Amino acid sequence: MTYDLALFPGQGAQHVGMGKEIYEASSIARDIFDFASDISHIDVKKLCFETEITELSKTVNSQIAIFTHSMAVYAVLKDRGIKFNACAGFSLGEYTALTAANVINFENGIKIVTKRGQVMQKSADSTNGAMYAILGLDDEKVEKACAQVTNGVVLPVNYNCNGQIVIAGEKQALEKAAGFCKEYGAKRVLPLAVSGAFHTPLLKDAAEELNEFLKNIEFSKPTMQIYTNLTGQILNTQDIANHLKLHMVSPVRWKSIMQNCLKSKLTTGCEIGVGKTLTGFAKKIDKELLIFPIETMENVETLNI
Repeated sequence: MTYDLALFPGQGAQHVGMGKEIYEASSIARDIFDFASDISHIDVKKLCFETEITELSKTVNSQIAIFTHSMAVYAVLKDRGIKFNACAGFSLGEYTALTAANVINFENGIKIVTKRGQVMQKSADSTNGAMYAILGLDDEKVEKACAQVTNGVVLPVNYNCNGQIVIAGEKQALEKAAGFCKEYGAKRVLPLAVSGAFHTPLLKDAAEELNEFLKNIEFSKPTMQIYTNLTGQILNTQDIANHLKLHMVSPVRWKSIMQNCLKSKLTTGCEIGVGKTLTGFAKKIDKELLIFPIETMENVETLNI
């Protein structure tokens, strides 16, 4: 069976016990978790299955946990004969997409995601950053609210779906922008459970450090199309290292990705890994998008029916 899209979640979807069911049900999934633990020098099984949510949600931990879980589920789907014509991933999920499309081999994917988590954690610990979800307000008004703040860094960073955008920056500037959003009619302003202002220039040093690490990584041509966060368009794989450097400090244009997939008649797909966040976005973007969340072996079995 072939679906149009393989979609991979990003940081924030993690929960205690993630991946345990599919690990116990599939030797293929077990191999993925065990290999990730060996290469990353992190007990990924313990991290996913037993670690308290506060510790699991730290950037340095959640990124390797989510990446490994997604790759385990993807491997099980492949073994069942499930194929995809294209892929995309939300923020961290773009690294999973690059690995699924064989631009990065699995071993290097583990190494890169481990390093990314480390440099982003270091950045979060050294900067006074945060992120807010703005609900019920047009993108243009959110952009205007951020532009009105003259002191400090605050920017729209996640264009998720209709009526939902995330802003990030230095806390004082972020508070001011959030206030303007409320004045413009935002229905809700919700602080996110993250410790940094991700996808902003505040991560410039982290992006440079990751870019240096990537100089020793070999990249290959993709085996399927990858839609990228940076533009919402199909990824040009000429300079992946520089692309991932920009990726860390640039907005996630998820709504554009889904709209461009629709234009290309890519309407069916699976959200592969933890949670149903991307499935929820799809429903708000266009009813024509039919995305199935696949986290457990039960989900896999249902998909095969």
